[in-house]
Amino acid sequence: MLTRFKLRNFKAWREADLTFGKITGLFGENSAGKSSLIQLLLLLKQTRDATDRGLVLDLGGPGDMANLGTFADIVHGHDKSRRIGWELDWTLPKQLGINDPPDASANSLLKGSCLQIRSEIGLRDASLWPHKLSYRFGGADFSLEQQLKSKEFKLNCEEFDFKRIQGRPWRLTRPVKTYLFPNEVKSSYQNAGFLNDFELEYERLMDSICYLGPLREHPRREYHWAGSSPDSVGQRGERTVEAILAATEQGEKRSLGYRKRKKTFQEMIAYWLKKLGLIHEFHLEEISKGTNLYRAMVKTSSSSAPTALTDVGFGVSQVLPALVLLYYVPEGSTVLMEQPEIHLHPSVQSKLADVMLTVAKTRNVQIIVESHSEHLMRRLQRRVAEADRGLSSEDVKLYFVSAREGTARAHDLALNEWGDIENWPRHFFGDEMGEIAAIAKAAIRRKLGRAA
Repeated sequence: MLTRFKLRNFKAWREADLTFGKITGLFGENSAGKSSLIQLLLLLKQTRDATDRGLVLDLGGPGDMANLGTFADIVHGHDKSRRIGWELDWTLPKQLGINDPPDASANSLLKGSCLQIRSEIGLRDASLWPHKLSYRFGGADFSLEQQLKSKEFKLNCEEFDFKRIQGRPWRLTRPVKTYLFPNEVKSSYQNAGFLNDFELEYERLMDSICYLGPLREHPRREYHWAGSSPDSVGQRGERTVEAILAATEQGEKRSLGYRKRKKTFQEMIAYWLKKLGLIHEFHLEEISKGTNLYRAMVKTSSSSAPTALTDVGFGVSQVLPALVLLYYVPEGSTVLMEQPEIHLHPSVQSKLADVMLTVAKTRNVQIIVESHSEHLMRRLQRRVAEADRGLSSEDVKLYFVSAREGTARAHDLALNEWGDIENWPRHFFGDEMGEIAAIAKAAIRRKLGRAA
């Protein structure tokens, strides 16, 4: 699970330092920089997935998760002399230990269940260039850093003695894809093999990140499925039906909590759609046996006839990918969502927060959500105050993002155990009291006018 995220000089952000919880909400003004925080995480995932090891960062193109243009487009203030840097801290699925192979009598020198990566990039000769890569583990920093006025890099760790292999005085080259040590490191040192473990854990972290964007595909009257199992529902929810069918075919079941009967995958999705107050029943059916063509059918009430998803309110099809993604991803995943409340009634927005809280507790899924919904945030506050969902104020992190003079800033909203925000920003969700006062004044003026 991601625990902390720091960045420098990325888009609107001069700097940022965020602590993540089981559920992290990013709220605030339009174009303030909320989506940029998610974009950097997607950029790192996209770079990890890139097959070209010569890339420093995969800035993407049309159809990619992150299509960010050029370095000048993503560096703060479009100042190409600056460097972009970031730090990611995360917890490991199980404890990791490293040792020193030349010392056969030694046990693990360092142990831990947390890992941190630090990277820094900039331009060199008009091309992207990685200036630094560092992993921090067990209180030690293992870094590969460029030497001054040189393209040569040096491997450093004050707490660990790297031993050179005799007769191999190769120069160390730059980091690969911002997170990999170059091959020369492992072939030049006899006790550097454990660095592979750090890289592998980072790749596992990136693989565990799933994303759903703010724009979803319109529902279709029929869906083709030939038996594939997608990795996720797609960034626009375009593979939602495939995911439902794959999970159903594999007999997957989900639980609402301890000692509660497990439901089939479709039952779980139908349960939440009904709980949200959107429809009464939901199921997928093959149009004709052996055609591999399916349609999504719903009943809006207990007495209504089954209807195609395309013929009911738009909100159902828009929230469906969010529900499916939360229950489809493997346990321990990190889900990034942008504006999952789009096209939803305020009461449904509130209940969507309950879905997130339930999934975070029962499936150990971390959720980072960018939203404009006051109702979603209020429900998170309420559940923390009620303390009946197994999540505390430490598990729910809320941020208000604002921008002044082109620079973004994240305000950590202090959520206490009673669900209160102790440092409520001015005009967070508009000037509610100002609107109420204006309505009252206008009503008084009109009444006085009629009396005259």
